[in-house]
Amino acid sequence: MSRSARDFDESDVKVRPNRRGSRPRTKERPAHKDAVPARVVSVDRGRWRTVVGAGTEDERTVTAMRARELGRSPVVPGDIVALVGDTSGADGTLARIVRIEERSSFLRRSADDDDSSERPLVANVDTMVMVTALADPEPRGGMVDRCLVAAYVAGIDALLVLTKADLRDPEGFLHSYAPLGLEHLVTHQAEDGTIVGLDELRERLTGHVSVLIGHSGVGKSTLLNALVPGTQRATGVVNAVTGRGRHTSSSALAMQLPDSAGWVIDTPGVRSFGLGHVAPEELLEAFADLAELAEQCPRGCTHLEDAPDCALDELVERGEAGTAGPARLASYRRLAAALRRNDPWDV
Repeated sequence: MSRSARDFDESDVKVRPNRRGSRPRTKERPAHKDAVPARVVSVDRGRWRTVVGAGTEDERTVTAMRARELGRSPVVPGDIVALVGDTSGADGTLARIVRIEERSSFLRRSADDDDSSERPLVANVDTMVMVTALADPEPRGGMVDRCLVAAYVAGIDALLVLTKADLRDPEGFLHSYAPLGLEHLVTHQAEDGTIVGLDELRERLTGHVSVLIGHSGVGKSTLLNALVPGTQRATGVVNAVTGRGRHTSSSALAMQLPDSAGWVIDTPGVRSFGLGHVAPEELLEAFADLAELAEQCPRGCTHLEDAPDCALDELVERGEAGTAGPARLASYRRLAAALRRNDPWDV
């Protein structure tokens, strides 16, 4: 006898039991309390080279892979991570990175100004060393300005290192940075191969975690080879046609200064430093004293020199901002202009 649809109710529904049990999946992850801390020093094709026990008798290099639970979180040189698995560092062994510890800083750049996608560079650095040659190749202030923006937003101190001072007097280039109060050092290579100014640079970097950034051919690798003997970073020459350096370092590498006095991270030579990931408000927040005064500006004010009815000029002139002064306002406006410049190749 056939039954109509009205003759069926929920009691007629047959449920096939789950052979694997009915226990729901959990989102809880292992705590990995026994994980070993390590510092990431380089990245190469899905493998991370780390240092465990830096500065101790048990210091060793451990190669690791990313654990699935990290998802797409970037792991970059300078990161402090937690390792599980085989952390002996023996040949052929592979540990797993299961956790990225909280970062004190995170330096990023974008491909260009109209691309907001971030390219993570390094983590946990406290000093950005901007290396610029005074000649061969020609210095480009735009690159320095852009690096300053990135450093200010990341909360990192900035140090300008001018190389090849034997080819040109640095005063002309430094004159334009005087209002910014930018810390700087000047170096050049003597005839006997020694680097004049290296001792001052080494003293400045001692006890810090620093990242070196600059165009190819400006002398970053030469400085690093002198700071960390045995590093043997490749050095190159400047292209006679384009006036730009050839890329010699292909990947970022963190190196420990002698006597465990600190770390320096070398980055590949860059030809652009896009700021598409930085919002103008982030730069203003880096100038906390000016940000407080800017609240009195009209809505939508850019705070640049040509901004109509900008209140910053009058307020700074009247001295209403603790540490803010004309030079500091000029510094902010210069960096804000660099942030709005839509041509990252003109650096």
